[in-house]
Amino acid sequence: MDYTEIFLAESYIRNISPIFPRKLNISPKSAVFLNGLMVTHIMPSFYIFVILISLPLNALALVTFTCRIQVKKPAVIYMSHLAFVDLFFTLLLPLKIHYQLNASDWVFGEVTCRVLSATYYCYMYCSILLMMCISVDRLLAVALPITSLTWRSTRKAMCVCVLVWLLALAGTVPLLLMRQTDSIEDVGVTCHDALRHYDPTMLYYVHLFSILSCLYYFLPLVVTLVSYFTIIYVLSAKSEVSSSPSGVRRKAVIMATAVLIEFVVCFAPTNGILLYHCVHLATGGNHEETDSSYTAYLLAVCLGSASVFLDPLLYYYGSSQCRQKIRSVFWCRKAKRAKTANKLNAITAAAQYKKVDFS
Repeated sequence: MDYTEIFLAESYIRNISPIFPRKLNISPKSAVFLNGLMVTHIMPSFYIFVILISLPLNALALVTFTCRIQVKKPAVIYMSHLAFVDLFFTLLLPLKIHYQLNASDWVFGEVTCRVLSATYYCYMYCSILLMMCISVDRLLAVALPITSLTWRSTRKAMCVCVLVWLLALAGTVPLLLMRQTDSIEDVGVTCHDALRHYDPTMLYYVHLFSILSCLYYFLPLVVTLVSYFTIIYVLSAKSEVSSSPSGVRRKAVIMATAVLIEFVVCFAPTNGILLYHCVHLATGGNHEETDSSYTAYLLAVCLGSASVFLDPLLYYYGSSQCRQKIRSVFWCRKAKRAKTANKLNAITAAAQYKKVDFS
């Protein structure tokens, strides 16, 4: 039996792809973390909490934006796409929860793992780009309310959203073409949790995620920071000369600050650690530091998922106009129920009247 036959036989016995001849070994520290309390209990519990809050908020917001608001302004278009992205990611979280409750042992196959991994990064970067668009749209509305009317059209907003989706898909489609599962000793089959050192694909990962972090987060971060700082400055300057209520301007400043904090807190740790992790791998850093950085990255990913329920709270439900539209959904349903009940009562009364009259 030659080397090739031994290679394939060993792969068959271990029930893994013949591309990889044997299971991977990771550090005991990494194995303990992947099987530990944080990954198997605390993080899944947080994801369950995210689902319980995000699902009704984003579903209701999406219904309101698409069905109840007739005039689709640019802000409504951006927020409807953001609500769809958050809702779609929320619906995929049960796969992540099952994976971590199962002690990081993936049972849904390679294809599903690739889809889940690509979807996460597509969600994150699509959200970031849409939030950047919302910040620029708000800046134009505040700083140039008249001049920007020709720029802030519905058609242009739709074109921008299409461009955002194309950019997010272009950045994450490569993950669908790369192997994401690995068989790990004492752990099981991991999904997007292991990277083979000295493997040709490692350099590809390093380049891909370095580009994604720089172009899809840090560049939008600069644009968003400049936009909201300018908004805060303009609103503060107007408060000295404008006769409009100061409470409205103060609330707008608070909302701008809260959105800016969410943008930084939810996405900066993930992308900062990811970029550091890539640079560390590219420069040949030791495995212990690499494992520590990836542990921090998994925690940052868990924290960043909070954006799916913070987005509706800050962008949609923080606006009095949006709250009014959302309340109209419930009032409309109540009105329909009341109308239906009145019809049934009228029919019942008419039937009873005929019965009495006949007798």
